[in-house]
Amino acid sequence: MNTQKQEVAKLSLLDLATSQSVMKRGNTGKLLAKYGIYIAFAILFVILSISSESFLTTTNIINILRQVSIIGIVAIGMSFVIITGGIDLSVGSIMALSAVVASSFAKADSSYSLIIPIMIGLTVGLACGLINGVLVAKWKVAPFIATLGMMTAARGLAMVYTNGRPVIGLNNSYNNIGSGYILGLPIPVIIFIFIVAIGIFLLNFTVYGRHVFATGGNEQSAKLSGIRVNSVKIGVYAIAGLLAGAGGMILSSRIMSGSPVLGQGYELDAIAAVVIGGTSLFGGVGSIVGTLIGVLIIGVMNNGLDLLNVSSYYQQILKGTIIVIAVLLDKKNQH
Repeated sequence: MNTQKQEVAKLSLLDLATSQSVMKRGNTGKLLAKYGIYIAFAILFVILSISSESFLTTTNIINILRQVSIIGIVAIGMSFVIITGGIDLSVGSIMALSAVVASSFAKADSSYSLIIPIMIGLTVGLACGLINGVLVAKWKVAPFIATLGMMTAARGLAMVYTNGRPVIGLNNSYNNIGSGYILGLPIPVIIFIFIVAIGIFLLNFTVYGRHVFATGGNEQSAKLSGIRVNSVKIGVYAIAGLLAGAGGMILSSRIMSGSPVLGQGYELDAIAAVVIGGTSLFGGVGSIVGTLIGVLIIGVMNNGLDLLNVSSYYQQILKGTIIVIAVLLDKKNQH
């Protein structure tokens, strides 16, 4: 009997030790999932600071912030879409269409005030986003297909609108949006900070934000809870289109022309920033702060590798590898 009791006690202790070990591994995994992106950013920042004397200069830091601000604005909109379990491949083309239309009303020889091209550009972006949302939510078109169609159509419309030529000769007030400063900070950076703040508020402190997470987490349960899922989906694509329009105008003002080829590849950078920032491609998980860190990682990495004279080809390989790793980790966390 004593022997049996000892064996039972040993098995109980073994089970306890095993369960504690599993809990520790689980806790470690949760900590890495929660803070890994910040640790990675800190390590990258330290390595580049040591590797290049020019990296930590004020001029270079401001340059990084200016570079990431436009893609960051687009990525904020992409965050809303991906949290609902969708995807938007059209943001780059929407940037181009909004930019060329807004630029045509911001020429130096026009009599329009600055507010007119801004409002028109934002309206174009918003309209494209609403079309995407209706296709996905009402007509049940797969997000990949709906936004792929918009990507092609919006780029084509930009080409038709300009006859394939850039809109040049823009007035100084419009160009100042992309190249001006306020209190020593570039205007695009200030706009980006403002949009980040709005994004955090919408996603974390409003009923709509809770509905966005609920829709991405479990659409059927969200419907049963009384959430108007279709309205939520239309809303997130509208936000993505609106912010793509804003990003397109800022980019066109920075290069002082509205080009129909503007924004190419921005959709991939936006998706990369969102995924690297910890937003799940399966929906229901994500944060604006994470997207901000993802944008900064991409910007700091590109800038640092440029300073170290690393070929852009290798930069693309590295960026692609990081995206795949982020997706694999996301998939692992789902199981």
